[in-house]
This record gives sequence, structure tokens and C-alpha cells, in this order.
Amino acid sequence: MRRVLLLVLAVLALPVQAMELKPFAASYTADWKQLPISGTAERSLKAQGDGRWLLSFEASMLVAGLTEESTLRVEKDTFVPLTYRFKRTGLGRGKKIEQNFDWNEKQVTGSDRGTPLHLALNRGMLDKSTYQLVLQHDVASGKKSMSYQVIDGDEIETYDFRVLGDEVVSTKAGLIDAVKVERVRDPTKSSRQTILWFAKDWDFVLVRLHQVETDGKEYQIMLKDGTADGKTIQGKAQ
Repeated sequence: MRRVLLLVLAVLALPVQAMELKPFAASYTADWKQLPISGTAERSLKAQGDGRWLLSFEASMLVAGLTEESTLRVEKDTFVPLTYRFKRTGLGRGKKIEQNFDWNEKQVTGSDRGTPLHLALNRGMLDKSTYQLVLQHDVASGKKSMSYQVIDGDEIETYDFRVLGDEVVSTKAGLIDAVKVERVRDPTKSSRQTILWFAKDWDFVLVRLHQVETDGKEYQIMLKDGTADGKTIQGKAQ
């Protein structure tokens, strides 16, 4: 028992390692169940050379398009968002969001669908893109349940997630061992469903996302190809 206690104390005394981000780039097929045509999507994380990282997502098809982009940095064990941009066209009314994170003044400024945005900023708050990267990191570190404070419109919402287990995902890049995660929502307040799959052997890059909206419309992206830390993502033969 004494030996085990000493080992635990030794582990706790180890210096905390700074969080390490690795670049990735992935291409996906994008499908809306209600539409007879498929689209494409791209998601990537790139170093900007000044301690900043650029996280981008873009999806497009014949009648609609969506772009989402965040800049961020990492300070030891914390993701620090700097800017967030979102734009959607087609499929109903367009939508445009801009957020700027001023950590010196501790405020978020910008606009949401034309309405000025001004919120108090606290450590740990995330934008709607950066939290996905934090989720990816937390799943990789073995966490089973996660909770994030996310700026959603002019409010701060709590986004909860839980790991459902391991699952093999069939993609154009082959069979990929993945961790299946779902967003936890109060069923009395929302019937939306969001399920995500992260590749276990490829830095937990997102390989599949499936979402069901409150009106029953379904949306999915599925990995076509990609790279993780410069290595081509290759699954097992199907």
C-alpha cells in the first residue's frame, strides 16, 4: 500500500505538460436527407506561425453554403478563442455572426444577424467552433462526460456531451475505429439530436457527424479523406 501511495504522489508531482495541438485537414461528403443531391465539406486546423491556430469548416451544395472560422491560441491547458466568424446562405434566411474576444478588457463584441453583440468574457468561455476542438481533445484524453460554456447568440449556453462507446465507422478512407459521442439535451426542451464520431488512431479527427433537427430534418457529414499531423488517414480494408 505504501509503495502504491508513493507512486501516486510521484505521478501527481510531475510537471503539467502544455497542451499540444496537431494540424489536420479532412474532406467529407455532406448529405441533407430531404434533398436528392449531396454536397461536400472541409474541416481543418492550421498553425498561423504566431502562436495562433485557425480552425475552419466549410460545407456547400447546389442550394446552400456554410462557412465557420475561429482563431485561437492555447495557454498551457486552456483553449483561448480570439475571433469567430459564421456565414450561412441558402436554405431559408441567411445568417451571419461575428465575435471578437478581448481578453484584456474581458468582453466579447461583434454582431449576430445584424444585432450588436456585447458580453462579459470569463476564462473558459468558448465560441461555437472552438468548443468542438476542445471536445476532440477531451475525448482523446479519455474523458467520458464533458461540459462547456459556449456563446450562443447573445447568451452563454451550457453544452453537455457524453461518450457512448467505441464503434467502427465505414468511410471512403476505409473502416475507422472511432469513439462515439452524443450531445446531451433536456428532452423536455429540445428534440434535436447530435452524434459525433472521432478517429481513435488519427488524433481523434472527426470522421462522422449526424444531426436531427427539431423539425425532423437530418444532416450528415462522412469522411472521404484527410490528413492528421501530416499523415494520410487510412482505415482498414472493408
